[in-house]
Amino acid sequence: MRTALATFLAMIVAIASLVAVFAAEPAATSGRKPTASAPRAAASAATKLNARTVSVHVYNKEGELVGPVESPKVILSAAQWRRRLSAEQYKVLRAKDTEAPFCGDLLDNKKEGVYSCAGCGLPLFSSASKFNSGTGWPSFFQPVDEENIETHPDFTEGLPRLEVKCVRCKGHLGHVFDDGPPPTQMRFCLNSASLKFTDAEHLADLADPAADSNANTKSGAAAEVGADAAVTSEAGVRGGKNTATETSTGGKRAAQPGAGNDSATSGGGDGPTARAPRATATQTKEKGVTESDKTATAVFAGGCFWCTEAAFQQLRGVSDVESGYAGGTEATATYEQVSTGRTGHAEAIRVTYDPAKITYDQLLMVFFDAHDPTQLNRQGPDIGKQYRSAIFFADDEQKKAAEAKIHDLTEHKAYGPRRVVTKLEPLVKFFPAELYHQDYVLHNPLQPYVQGHSVPKACSIQKRHPELIDPEKAVKPVGY
Repeated sequence: MRTALATFLAMIVAIASLVAVFAAEPAATSGRKPTASAPRAAASAATKLNARTVSVHVYNKEGELVGPVESPKVILSAAQWRRRLSAEQYKVLRAKDTEAPFCGDLLDNKKEGVYSCAGCGLPLFSSASKFNSGTGWPSFFQPVDEENIETHPDFTEGLPRLEVKCVRCKGHLGHVFDDGPPPTQMRFCLNSASLKFTDAEHLADLADPAADSNANTKSGAAAEVGADAAVTSEAGVRGGKNTATETSTGGKRAAQPGAGNDSATSGGGDGPTARAPRATATQTKEKGVTESDKTATAVFAGGCFWCTEAAFQQLRGVSDVESGYAGGTEATATYEQVSTGRTGHAEAIRVTYDPAKITYDQLLMVFFDAHDPTQLNRQGPDIGKQYRSAIFFADDEQKKAAEAKIHDLTEHKAYGPRRVVTKLEPLVKFFPAELYHQDYVLHNPLQPYVQGHSVPKACSIQKRHPELIDPEKAVKPVGY
């Protein structure tokens, strides 16, 4: 009881300190009044809870940010929001979901311009305050003006955080942390789906009726406000980003756990011993189709098996993905020996799937999108023959399908002037890797290599092939 009480009090103190920092008056810089460096506290927003308008800064017809002006709140029913937003936008803005890291369309956007609310168009952040936080989500150190956003304490994941919302439509944007760069030390970590970007040359397109002094008295000028409209409470709140997670710049070996036990780096899950035994049909048969003729197997090597395993595990029709080694002998099929790059083995995965639900050709498509087949004996930071790109075919049918796929990619110059170097090798024997390598991403969600390489690759497959993804098995980001 004492421990629980102490934890709760510590969380309250943390929230209070964050709010105190955000409410602090920003210092002036270079003789010019700075844009606000922090959101207004929820308490100040509460004073206008029953008002039909909010005081905000907007763009006029000349593309200039003006204000404060009174703008009508955007209050819509859930059904109206669904009609207005895409499915992904609705999940984030209204249901407070979190998009996968490193997958948002605006993460790598380096153009000059303004990021507005995707729900109501209110300008929120400028490219001038955008920075690369390494967390996988668009990050900013201050809004265009503190009036345009509001913050609320959020304990949904048992952690003291501050949720960031659009003040005009109450759309969920993300969270704010106090570990950002100068001059504010703030990090507004947002979802791309909650934002809409307008480049600097077209800021006049953001012209708001509220910018016209004659429009300030017109109710509903900038919003669809119905008499029966209401903002409904949406379920599905998901947690926050882990501020300590950074992308590893080194290879996988630097992040390798101790043999047999990786609890020191697991960061979650049930541990490496939680994996259930695999069906003997896929362990004892090296043909493409198992004895039952209801499932088939495919063996691919595309760099680190942590990455390829996670990419394929989320596919519909795939019942099992096992990490292991292929291309060498049983005597050298250990992680320690394969890591030398001299055993002939490649880090590989064996995919067990239902041909009635997903075809071998579709698996090939995912394979080539889950890694770079133009890199010879390496994948990114992982270097050596054990990381080669290879397809281990079990029969002539798989071999012909792989040859046809490579020929098609080459003919269409899918990788520009770069040549596909994927090798086609007959599958002699697949050797399952050590237990702690199985389901590695599932059991080690906070491991730096997983966050920096495995999760982004799995996320990329979700984005490229949404029709092949089983939502219940899709790789999810840890925290937000």
